[in-house]
Parts: sequence; structure tokens; C-alpha cells
Amino acid sequence: MSPYVPRTTSLGSVPTEPPPHALRTELRALWQLAWPLLVGQLATVGMAVADVAMAGHASAQDLAGVSLGASIWIIVVVTLMGVMMSVNPLVAHHVGAKEFSKVPHLVRQALWMALGVGGVSLVLANLSTLVFDHMTLEPAVRVIAQHFVHITSFGLPAFAAYRVLYGYSASLNQTKPMMVISLVALLLNVLLNWLLVFGNWGLPQMGGVGCAWASLACVWFNLLGLVWWMRRDPAYDSTWPFGEMEGPARAEMGRLLHLGLPIGVTYFAESSAFSLIALLVAKFGSTQVAAHQIALNFSSLTFMVPLSLGMALLTRVGQALGAGDPVAARYRSWVGVGASVAFSVLSGIVMAVFNHQIAAAYTSDAAVASVAASLLFLAAIFQISDGTQVSTACAIRGYKITRTPMAIHLTAFWLVSLPLGCVLGLAPAWMPWRPAEAMQAQGFWIALILGLSVAGGALTILLHAITRQHIARHPSVALQHG
Repeated sequence: MSPYVPRTTSLGSVPTEPPPHALRTELRALWQLAWPLLVGQLATVGMAVADVAMAGHASAQDLAGVSLGASIWIIVVVTLMGVMMSVNPLVAHHVGAKEFSKVPHLVRQALWMALGVGGVSLVLANLSTLVFDHMTLEPAVRVIAQHFVHITSFGLPAFAAYRVLYGYSASLNQTKPMMVISLVALLLNVLLNWLLVFGNWGLPQMGGVGCAWASLACVWFNLLGLVWWMRRDPAYDSTWPFGEMEGPARAEMGRLLHLGLPIGVTYFAESSAFSLIALLVAKFGSTQVAAHQIALNFSSLTFMVPLSLGMALLTRVGQALGAGDPVAARYRSWVGVGASVAFSVLSGIVMAVFNHQIAAAYTSDAAVASVAASLLFLAAIFQISDGTQVSTACAIRGYKITRTPMAIHLTAFWLVSLPLGCVLGLAPAWMPWRPAEAMQAQGFWIALILGLSVAGGALTILLHAITRQHIARHPSVALQHG
């Protein structure tokens, strides 16, 4: 086997053939890509926390309105993020193959796609506010929720374009720009919320609607900030996508959508399932809803680590395959999955041991804390399955395979978790088999354990089959590594 000698280009060191025994080297390379993405993801979560905190200090109606509006915004944004993720594996393959001249055209076409998909998302988000007219809400809450969606929807095309450049930059091994820009955006969001929600420095006091304007400004800031950074950093010179103008190409956008739409559906299935659970347990009162939100919030924070590792893993696997090295791709896949599972084991232990302390940190209400602690213990159980499914799915996307993972996730969330959750959590009288009493939120979280286990197991089997198939197609490469 040849020694591992990274070739250096204007893009920096692009590893092409890591030796299978160099576990420390691979983990270091993976972490160098992942940690800036993790910080950026946490900063984005911080913006949502700032919105809720500021609105909550304005009034209960502002908090309720912002929460309802944000629930729609999050589903649309997460789905849009999935669709735009098709850029990552395609650029990574070109980088691994040293086909840098093909990257600018691909990114330009992805930006055209972002304009179209972002525009459709804008329309759909505004139409979705009609659901508020059929909900039992205070008039003030309904107005705030509708205005939140109407205002923030004008950031959807910019968000789609930002995710294109995000994937392009990450696939060039450049992840620190997104971290820095996200941290600055967090500070900007806090400042704008303070100014617009409470009317400081002579500005109008907008309440919860001010959160919407702050979020819109930060979305555009992210896009413009990343373009500014890219223009000044020589790492992007050889693949600069704005050197020339070109119209949309149907074939290229079709290829992007072919990869991206299944990822978008996957992300929609997951985010909408969690949102639907919150609505279904609402019938049991505010204690159940609050406990569900606490457990979901903390689980989302711990999920950021395997998610960031998975996004870095997608780049690592894509680059290896682009370089024509399926053995390295397989090795990188399983190292990344192993790192994600190792962290998930650690986070699961922490959640199981300190579930009562974590719940108490969120609320002083004893009833809410008790239910939240029980849900956190259940969340600790599915940490391994959750870390496995996100890392294996990202590795598989590095192989430019997205439809089978979509089918697996739809099955896990919509055919396993939600139906079983309704049986356990709601105990409908018409069901021939049901618990003696409705298990409420706990029933849904038990169902999530099973659903995520199905997804994690199926995706692990799929990744094993894919990696073997790619090596079988390149026997000469396998012999070189042997």
C-alpha cells in the first residue's frame, strides 16, 4: 500500500488515500471539518433560543405567536436545507477527482435551483399560515404567528442560496467561515431582538414581530457574509463560481434535484413527526407539552455533534470516491459512524444519570420536571440509534445515494414511530390492542426508540452493502490497499 501523502492545492490539503490503520489521522481530519460546523450549528440553535427568550419577556401572547410561527418556519427551513444538500456530494466528488474546473458550473446551477426552490418555499410557507385560522387561538397570538411567517418567508430564497454556498465551502474543506459568520449572526440576532422587540434606542416596539425582522436580517447577513468571505479567501480562487454568468441548465438542475429532493423529504419526515407529536400530546395539558419540549430541546443539542460529524463525513467520503478510492471511502465511513456512536453512548449515559438535574435546569415546576426527567431517560436510550442513523445516512449520501435512505426514514417515522406512538400515547378506544391507560408523551418517546432503531439498523446494513459493492467494482484498488 502506498504511503499517505496529502497533495496540496490552492484549496489546501485534500486527503486522497488515508491508510486503513491510521485511525488517529482520520479522526483528526474528520474533527477538523466537523468542529466549526458544530459551533455554527449551536450558534443557529442559539438564535432560536434568543427569539423565544426575548418574546417570552415581551408577553405570553408574543411567546405563543413566535413559537407557532417558528414551528412552520423550522419545518420549511429544514426541508429546504435537505434539498440543497445535493451540492455537498457532487462538489466533494469533483474535488476528490481534482476536477476543479467543473465546480463553478455546478455551483451556479445550484444557485439557480435555490432561487426556484426558495421561491416555491416562500409561497408554500405563506399558504401554510391558513392553518392558524382553523386553530383555537387568541386573536393577538394568531396575528403574531401569521406575521412571523409572512416576514421570515422572504428570507427563504436567501437561505437556499446560503446552503448552496455552505455545501460548496464544506466540500472544499473550508468550514471555519460558516462558524465565524454564524457566531456573528447570533450576536446580530440578539442585538436586533433587543432593539425591535422592546423598542430600544428609539425604535418602534414590535414585540414578537420584531423577532421575525431580526431573523430575516440574519438570514440575509449569512448569505452576504459568506459571499464576502469567499471573495477575500484565496482557497476559493480556483473554483470561484461568480466569474461568469450563465442561464439555468435543465440537465444539471435535474441531477441536483434527483439527489436533493429525497434528502428534503427525509428531513421533512423527521421534523414534521416531532412537530406532530407536540400537537398530539397537547390534549393532555401544558405539563405534557412543556416536558416534551424540554426533552426535545436537550436532545436536539446533543444531536448537533453526530449531525456535524455526519456532514463532515459526507465530504470525506465524497472526496475519497471522487479520487477513485472506494477502500478509503469505506474506511472513512465506518470511522465516522464509530465516532458518532461513541459520542452518542457518552451523551446517553449523561442523560440517563443526570436526567433529573437536566430537567430541573429547565423548569422549577415539579410536575413538568418529573415528566421531563422520564422523557430524558427514554431519550438517553435512543441516543445510539439516533447517532447511528444520522451518520450512516450522511455516509450513504457521500456515495450519491439518497432515495433508499429516504424510504427507510419515511418507514421509521411515519409507519413505525407515529402509528405506534398514537397507540401507546393516546390509547384510542377503537383499537383492539392498546394500553389500559394512555401513556401520553412517554408513549410517543417509546415509539421513537423503536423507529430510530429501525432506521439505524436498516441504514447500517445498507451502508455495509454499498461499501462492499463499490470495492467489488474496483478490485485493483482493493489489491493496492491489501
